[in-house]
Amino acid sequence: MLAVAAVPVLFCIASLAYSRPGYFTSQTYMFGVMGLELLALAVWRFRQVFFALLMYAFLAAGTGLPGTSVGTKGRWVFLGIGAVVGTLIALKERRLRPGLFDFVALSCVLAALASATVSRYPNLAMLKALSLLLLFLYTASGARVAVEGREDRFLYGLVTGCEILVVGTAAFYATGREVMGNPNSLGAIMGVVATPLLFWGMLVAKDRFTRSRRVAIFFLCLYLVYYSHARAGMLAAAVSCAFLCLGLRQYKMLIKGSGIALFMVAAASILQPQKVSNSFSEFTSDVVYKGFQERGVLASRQSPWNEAMDVIDTHFWFGTGFGTKDTPFDSTMSTDGAPSDFARAEYGNSYLAVVAWLGIVGMVPFLLLLLLLIAPLVLTFRWMRSTGNAHHPAVPLALVVIAGLVHAGLEDWLFAAGYYLCVFFWSMAFVLVDIAPSASRLPASSFYSRLNPLLRERALLAPEQS
Repeated sequence: MLAVAAVPVLFCIASLAYSRPGYFTSQTYMFGVMGLELLALAVWRFRQVFFALLMYAFLAAGTGLPGTSVGTKGRWVFLGIGAVVGTLIALKERRLRPGLFDFVALSCVLAALASATVSRYPNLAMLKALSLLLLFLYTASGARVAVEGREDRFLYGLVTGCEILVVGTAAFYATGREVMGNPNSLGAIMGVVATPLLFWGMLVAKDRFTRSRRVAIFFLCLYLVYYSHARAGMLAAAVSCAFLCLGLRQYKMLIKGSGIALFMVAAASILQPQKVSNSFSEFTSDVVYKGFQERGVLASRQSPWNEAMDVIDTHFWFGTGFGTKDTPFDSTMSTDGAPSDFARAEYGNSYLAVVAWLGIVGMVPFLLLLLLLIAPLVLTFRWMRSTGNAHHPAVPLALVVIAGLVHAGLEDWLFAAGYYLCVFFWSMAFVLVDIAPSASRLPASSFYSRLNPLLRERALLAPEQS
């Protein structure tokens, strides 16, 4: 059947090549055709391929990776198709079981759409609200379809993807090409995505070679986080790793990690004391104070935070409109006729941004959505504490979610649907809500923690296999 259907398609392509040969000599058209082919393949193999292709499209749009132009123009097409196809598959297979989390996410979209009516830039606010709708439609359907029933393969693919991402990024930076665009973006993806997933993958590796490889790449990832000098990325990485160690009662691992860092600093100070002193001074100035030693640790954040507080005070009840600010646009300031760049509002804190955009009334569903994420995090943490086991698919997702929530306190991206980190975070959040351990299945005592690790894993998997 496929061969028969391909005959008219090939005939049309041949006719087009004969009548319009210019289409086949243009890089723009050829890249467009390649993008459509990849999109068709991704839809055909939706569970296995689409999530990875979608994330790469969004990543390429915000970085210097190959395919930047296609990702910038086509990422919304990818997201829209993912939302539609994911919803259709979920409905067909009766996997679409909306719960409280989904209804609250929908109410967030409705609040964002309502805020467009009070925005100085209603068209831009409406587009941003619609992009949030596409995001939540995909994460509630397509992302869940990609994970449900194949958690092990999905997580293995995530960890492998992080390994490729870290090694590839390090190679680009070693050649002087800063593909992530700016240090904050480098710190964000390494601190929120790569570090938690690689740390978990390192602990659950099944053989020595895999563990050794992941350990090496994990430390390379930590170096990239340090190289970025992004405090938000460093804090997110540290909190997620501490969350896993404390959950597994691996206090020695925390002590060993701190000890290794101190040993390296001490050894370097003995061999090159002047260089270490200069490095420490540079680190304190560039990372801790960001060049504002006399004004305090958070001095670089005070200006956008103060601006956000002023906006909240001025537009207390209904905000300035989702994703926009209330400053009038002067046509003489236009560059390339694009006032949308001027209308964007960034406040250096995702939580302050939501309040500034939607006011006290509109931020209520967003606050409830974030509060609902606390429950699966607590359940996953309790599960790890009770079992001493990291072999639950909710564990790596919880690490990404808690790292993202911490990072969002210092960067404004949590509800910016066009940013790759936002798409990845909410995909993991929606899946985590579904697969987090339920309170009824938590062990009632420390019996599991005293079992042999292999026996403990079999005991935990037995109810699921029966």
